[in-house]
Amino acid sequence: MSWIGWSAIAIVLALWALVICLITTLFRGADHAAEPGPDAPLRTPNKGHRDMSKKTLAAGAAAIALGLVLTACGSGGSTTTDATATTTTSASAAETSAAAEAHNDADVMFAQMMIPHHAQAVEMSDILLASGGISEPMVALAEEIKAAQGPELAQLTGWLGQWGEPLEMPGMGHDMSTMEGMLSEQDLQDLTDAQGNDASKLFLTQMIGHHEGAITMAEDELADGQFPDALEMAQVIIDTQKQEIDVMRQLLTTL
Repeated sequence: MSWIGWSAIAIVLALWALVICLITTLFRGADHAAEPGPDAPLRTPNKGHRDMSKKTLAAGAAAIALGLVLTACGSGGSTTTDATATTTTSASAAETSAAAEAHNDADVMFAQMMIPHHAQAVEMSDILLASGGISEPMVALAEEIKAAQGPELAQLTGWLGQWGEPLEMPGMGHDMSTMEGMLSEQDLQDLTDAQGNDASKLFLTQMIGHHEGAITMAEDELADGQFPDALEMAQVIIDTQKQEIDVMRQLLTTL
């Protein structure tokens, strides 16, 4: 139990002691009032009246006690609830602040560069899936790439928002063709125009280079980054895309 809970119990016990003293005092006062003084005319005490007075006083004292106890308990509960809510809010704010501070420039660059890189990989996969005459293994590969990189895109975007950083690197603009493994607009158009085996071969050749660029960026993040989740993603990218490169090179031999 917290110190707040123990404090509430102590308050309740103190109130009970006060009420008991109050009841005792009231009863004594009632008895004294009922006894005749030395100069008073002799008369028979009204026992029923005295009993009624005692019952009335007892009921009043009990009501006071109940009200004090309920107030103390209510106040203790409210204090505990308020303290818990305040503690929870403070802890949440501290976690958010710590998460925002646990990154460096390398983490920011990794996220800003990987967002358009992943977005282009998804675009390339969509172009291939829209082509005619694509084999089942090629369809499975394109869908696998989309399934892996789509959620990572959302994570990368969320981190930059959490850090208060822009989605794009300053001065980069919309021309990303100079980044590791990125395709130019003409490369994307060539893939769009291709069909069947030609589309598959072009996709595999382009995506191998694209994956190699992502692996290089991920290795840079592992070397210089600091944000734990970004480091974990970088390792996943390296492991996953190396395996996919092996698969793509194998598929090239079948076309």
